[in-house]
Amino acid sequence: MLRTIGVDTIEKLFESIPSQWRLDRPLDLPPPAPEQNLVAHLRDLSRRNLDPDESVSFLGAGAYRHFIPAVVDHLLSRSEFYSSYTPYQPEVSQGTLQAIFEFQTLICQLASLDVANASLYDGASALAEGILLAHRARRRRRVVALETVHPEYLQTSRTLVSAPGMEIETIPAREDGAADLRRVAAALDGDTAALVVQQPNFLGRIEEIEPLAEAAHAAGALLVVVVAEAVSLGLLKGPGEQGADVVLGEAQSFGIPLSFGGPYLGFMAVRSEHLRDLPGRLVGQARDSQGRTGYVLTLATREQHIRREKATSNICTNEGLCALAASIFLATVGKRGLRELAEQNRCRAEYARESLSSLPGCRLPHPGPLFNEFVLEFPREALPVHGALLKKGIVAGLPLSRYFPDRKRNVLLCFTELSSRLQIDRLVKALREAL
Repeated sequence: MLRTIGVDTIEKLFESIPSQWRLDRPLDLPPPAPEQNLVAHLRDLSRRNLDPDESVSFLGAGAYRHFIPAVVDHLLSRSEFYSSYTPYQPEVSQGTLQAIFEFQTLICQLASLDVANASLYDGASALAEGILLAHRARRRRRVVALETVHPEYLQTSRTLVSAPGMEIETIPAREDGAADLRRVAAALDGDTAALVVQQPNFLGRIEEIEPLAEAAHAAGALLVVVVAEAVSLGLLKGPGEQGADVVLGEAQSFGIPLSFGGPYLGFMAVRSEHLRDLPGRLVGQARDSQGRTGYVLTLATREQHIRREKATSNICTNEGLCALAASIFLATVGKRGLRELAEQNRCRAEYARESLSSLPGCRLPHPGPLFNEFVLEFPREALPVHGALLKKGIVAGLPLSRYFPDRKRNVLLCFTELSSRLQIDRLVKALREAL
């Protein structure tokens, strides 16, 4: 093989990688082991993990534990779907194409926008794709983002949008955790492609979208709204109704279980004028010569098709199975069911906020409207307290010092329909003892 491609050694294939990033020693791995020993070792390691269904977890921050009706996994296991991949041939892929079409339709309804695509990896890379879309639409290289957008979404986006020379500037929030409209308006200029805001934001606050949309449009920029907790769309007004041009985010909450960071499901919806700037795929509905409904791959501007270097995206996977799970979940709960589910999330978070803020020394640094997450400030550093509760099988949210070094006493707590009143009361009791 080396002779055929014209090189002497395997190492020459890696010459394009800078030497400081190439490993010049053997991997630090133990010697081979019999299969049964290896399996036993892996089982021992797995026992160190907390089972979210057996522990009491109030962790959110972009990954949410919701109840999944049994029908979701049952239908996903049918042979028509569980091996679904890219639907290149519509005549034999009608089931997959229809599933993607239904997913797009549901996302449009939730976002209150005209067109939605499929095949985005997750919320973080979806944001990067949304920023690149704004770059193509506006031919500008600057992006203004609120500091309350998920830090990992911003980090991913900075990596992916650096190739075309784009810059992302972050704007701090007000003391109450919401957007500072005055600062935002001052930061927008004629070179700004997009204003990015998360709803609800990373600190759990619900943002006022309409004035942000007005500020963005006054500068000729697009308003990009990120949704990390998709269940919130069952209660909050669709961002498209409030002036958003692009709505994108993470749909993991719709029937996809937590599993060590994947699989996830990004989504994106836009106004119709941006249809041709969409990444991924767009499935359309058509009729054949006999008037029968059929589904076709209407738009697939990917690099591995004929567009090559002119492609809008390098997305190479279908995410069809995850999109199908989300579609089955939404069709199962229905419009009223999704609203009731969202109300249950909000009510549990309100109960927890009232209970926890009454603890001595604890306070709410960001009072205001919320959905199912909020920040609680302890009277001392959060990490030791968090560790003490972890030993009792309670995951007391996310210590915010992980992303914000000046927030050493803050934790971000999440409450869903699976957070019972009994569990919340147990958290309050354990936290009182730990403090």
